[in-house]
Amino acid sequence: MRAPRFDRRVQIQRATPADDGFASVEVWADHGAPIWAAKADLSDGERWSAGEMAASVTTRFTLHRTAFAKSLTPKDRLIADGRTFEISGIKEGGAGGRFLELTCSARTDR
Repeated sequence: MRAPRFDRRVQIQRATPADDGFASVEVWADHGAPIWAAKADLSDGERWSAGEMAASVTTRFTLHRTAFAKSLTPKDRLIADGRTFEISGIKEGGAGGRFLELTCSARTDR
């Protein structure tokens, strides 16, 4: 297996609840400093839903397994190349679990 090429800077964001005066809403803010990641697009697709055309891409980001990376959950999201990715899965990867692989999806029609 070839070693991942960590050539992207990504920013993790975490939501915190806030009261806007009417209801409790989620406010997204940067969580930690930008980190290096490897990116591999897995699939893309288009679908019709309720009369709306939506396009999306599924991407795997590989991160070095650090204490910070291990604290990530699917409730967080990732920003890369100006696009917001929702995290759908996290698993260990690489020999000896040296990396974490985040499976993410993003809309590409925005």
